[in-house]
Formats: sequence, structure tokens, C-alpha cells
Amino acid sequence: SIFLNTMGKRRKAREIVLHALYFGEISGEDLDALAALIRGNTETKEDVRDYAYRLLVETVKNLESIYAYLTDIIKNWDLQRVAIMDKCILRFASAEILFFPDIPVKVSIDEAVEIAKTYSTEHSGRFVNGILDEIARRVNLI
Repeated sequence: SIFLNTMGKRRKAREIVLHALYFGEISGEDLDALAALIRGNTETKEDVRDYAYRLLVETVKNLESIYAYLTDIIKNWDLQRVAIMDKCILRFASAEILFFPDIPVKVSIDEAVEIAKTYSTEHSGRFVNGILDEIARRVNLI
């Protein structure tokens, strides 16, 4: 179906953004450099690249407000101590929840949880789910 096809493309785009954010975290590269990596990835279909680019830009552009939510929710846990991969997943998924009203919140959360299970630790899925659920609750989306 068209819906499944879109989901598969968005999953790929989210994974690309995860890798770009992780690379940025490790290398200190700025948004322009990370965006150029996505734009230059000719192996990826154009619509996947376009969504990845939009998601990356919204994530980086809104990091301050995303961090405000995350640090408030993770009160007893220093955000610096959160695994880099989890932090990157929380960033883009939060951006999707907060700034992409066309995407159902449940889809954004489920996708982030699945990506966390794939790319991070065995406990990351539950951790990511709890944080994103709370963000959605605070902005009255669930």
C-alpha cells in the first residue's frame, strides 16, 4: 500500500538523520555540513532525501526548545549521561512530534522506539518511549 511505502521511506529518512546527528555529535560538524551529507547522498531516493533534510533542519533549528523539554523530563538524569545514540533519537523524534503535525504522534514514537531497539541498547526502546510519551502528553498530543 501507499501508506506502507511512505512508512518505509520515512524510516529510511529517520535512520539517515540519526546517522547525521550522531556524526555531528562526534565530529562537531554544523548543520550545513550535515545537510550537505544528506543532499549529496545520491544512493538514496530523492523523496527520502527530502524528508531527511527537512527533519534534520527542523531538529537542529529547534534544538533549544527540544532540549528544554528533554531536560525538564529527564530531571534526575543529566542529559550529558544519556547515550549519544539515544540522545540523537530523542532529538529527531521530538522534532517530529513537535514540528510535523502531518505525522501521527504514535507513528513518530513507534518509529523512534524501533530505531532505538535497532541502533542502541536493549533498554533504549523503553527509555525513548517514556520520554517521547511525556513530550506528547505535555503538548496535549496524546
